[in-house]
Amino acid sequence: MNFNRKILTLDEFTIQQLRNFPHATGELSSLLRDLGLAAKRVNVEVNKAGLVDILGDHGSVNVQGEEVKKLDIFANNQFMKVLQHGVSCAGIASEELDDIVVFNDEISNQSKYVVMFDPLDGSGNIDVNISIGTIFGVYRRLSERGTPCNEKDFLQKGIQQVAAGYIVYGSSTMLVYATRRGVNGFTLDPSIGEFCLSHPDIKCPPVGNIYSVNHGNFFRYEKGVQEYITACQKKDKTNGGPYTQRYIGSMVADVHRGLIKGGIFMYPGTTDKPNGKLRLAYECNPFAFIVEVAGGRATNGKQRILEIEPTTLHQRVPMFIGSKDMMDELEGCLINN
Repeated sequence: MNFNRKILTLDEFTIQQLRNFPHATGELSSLLRDLGLAAKRVNVEVNKAGLVDILGDHGSVNVQGEEVKKLDIFANNQFMKVLQHGVSCAGIASEELDDIVVFNDEISNQSKYVVMFDPLDGSGNIDVNISIGTIFGVYRRLSERGTPCNEKDFLQKGIQQVAAGYIVYGSSTMLVYATRRGVNGFTLDPSIGEFCLSHPDIKCPPVGNIYSVNHGNFFRYEKGVQEYITACQKKDKTNGGPYTQRYIGSMVADVHRGLIKGGIFMYPGTTDKPNGKLRLAYECNPFAFIVEVAGGRATNGKQRILEIEPTTLHQRVPMFIGSKDMMDELEGCLINN
């Protein structure tokens, strides 16, 4: 088989980037390669989930009060173990765990970074074969190197992330990650078992024609959100439309589509859940970082997501994210109500 050597693998790409910064230690590149390895392992199980006893509920409830799926537990363990066995991570926090996990050994205590992740976002869709994903954010630790990391390392604003990314397990498996230098996407080539650069320097289009929201909650949303949804429905060729509603119920899939094609994803608060459902640390901050680097925007309706001061590991916030022009229009509706 002839392999196109013009296409870089994830490892080759990170090494190439490292060469552009002679004083870099390579820890972040190593960390990203570790995350890619864990993603490959999870991908194998996702693809054969219907053939083994890995589907369905695990029988426990996570800290969010949600039923834990068997594949969630597998994914959580894979990412945690790979990062623990590497040399670039001092500790992790996961949506599936009540508290942080400190990798308290000599090598890990010297590491510069901590990682926060949602091991399997959209896991409610596992049993019906809809795209699911992993989301992660990487922070430079605040605690002194050489000592164990602590909770303060994880309670940082999203703007402090040094990298963030996600993996989509779908018709193809894709890893997208961002640093402050840009956003790049890698698609898994199963013939060689490597993530290959397929979407270099991703830019979020300033406008799209898709809005993603759970329309079933329309009458539970605040007036400004209702006004924007109504405006989306009225779009036609005379005012920049028409717009189409597409809502998968898997945040990774919905936001990924908006990042590539343009669009807006909304998970507002409701009258009974004013803070919404999404977790600031594990879902909102990583996606906000990625989309902003790509030229889009992300807010909670009142404040830039990346500027929110976290108070707890599992804090929830409303989320609006997507193309810049669509976000501007949304904020106009929110401000006027």
